[in-house]
Amino acid sequence: MSDGSNRKHRNPATAKHKAPLTGEERRARRERRARRRARLAEKEARRAARQQARRKTKEETRPTSKSADFLQRRAAGMMRFLFDWAQAVGRVRASNIAARVTRFGGRFVRENKLGAANIAAAFPEKSEAERAGILAEVWDNLARQSIEYAFLKDMIDAFDPEHMEDGPVEVVGIEHIHALRDSGRAGVIFGAHIGNWELVAAIGDRLGLPVTAPYRPPANPYIAEELAKRRSIFASDLIAPGEGIARRIARALAKGHHLGILVDQRIAEGQVIRFFGRKSLSNPVVGVMARLFDCPVHGSYSVRLPDGRFRLTMTPRLDLPRDASGRVDAEATNVMVHGMVEDWIRETPGQWLWLHDRWRYGRRKHNKRFKRD
Repeated sequence: MSDGSNRKHRNPATAKHKAPLTGEERRARRERRARRRARLAEKEARRAARQQARRKTKEETRPTSKSADFLQRRAAGMMRFLFDWAQAVGRVRASNIAARVTRFGGRFVRENKLGAANIAAAFPEKSEAERAGILAEVWDNLARQSIEYAFLKDMIDAFDPEHMEDGPVEVVGIEHIHALRDSGRAGVIFGAHIGNWELVAAIGDRLGLPVTAPYRPPANPYIAEELAKRRSIFASDLIAPGEGIARRIARALAKGHHLGILVDQRIAEGQVIRFFGRKSLSNPVVGVMARLFDCPVHGSYSVRLPDGRFRLTMTPRLDLPRDASGRVDAEATNVMVHGMVEDWIRETPGQWLWLHDRWRYGRRKHNKRFKRD
């Protein structure tokens, strides 16, 4: 009868007892195990070397391909020509022309289908015509924002905090910018790809609140160089993606710098939260840094106005959720932050970048530490 145990019992009468190993046999067994471990380590090293070689080849061949380099240079040249043309005809006229062209041409780009699907999932209560109108506005805003790179310096120079009604940008909550600037403390300012998102950092710098900003440069190095030049007038401390980006962000905050970050794009190893009702991989950096440094956190975003002007909003310092020990709750903070971003987008859905594959989820193994339904 079984006693419920999975253990196998052996009859002592029939069990074969092995003779103890001699010293030489023990040495031989240790040597075999050592050789087996060495073979496994060598196999793993060869596999890692092959992966590294493939990555290196991909990195080296992409820029050195003459045809690819030629096309990249031509694309950058076209962009510079477009900026020169825009400055010649003026911001409003150039933006209107670019918007008409992009509204029409955007329908034939593959991202248009992705944008339509994202909008339909986010606004199931809206009619098909309403959702189509939002998507057309997305292309409109993207065209205008691209043209406005040619006018960033002019727009910043024209901003007068004492007479905002006469300039291209009005600021709601300017007192919160002044308070953070004068506090002497490092802070985190989060935003989203709404309206002209470059203006948030630009106006902050104009008001004496420069930020350290992580950014993702375009794949075309010549376009990336041109845009970096134009951003340099208001963002001197840009952090490109790569190994140790979180450490570099933490180091900047430790030095008392302000972190400015757009949090609305998908991060492969990010926190899983619901965004517009669907699971999404979201940027966790605001909650993580707030927990580490217990620093002020503000939200800021811009909205394009009908008269060609912009309204930039700076929120008061957020009252962040905390755990039982009194420390900032990183995960709950990120849920709060992305809930605010969702509210901003709902106010002006046509000014957000719906063309991004924001809800791609489940194709990779994710960090369970940030998993939340």
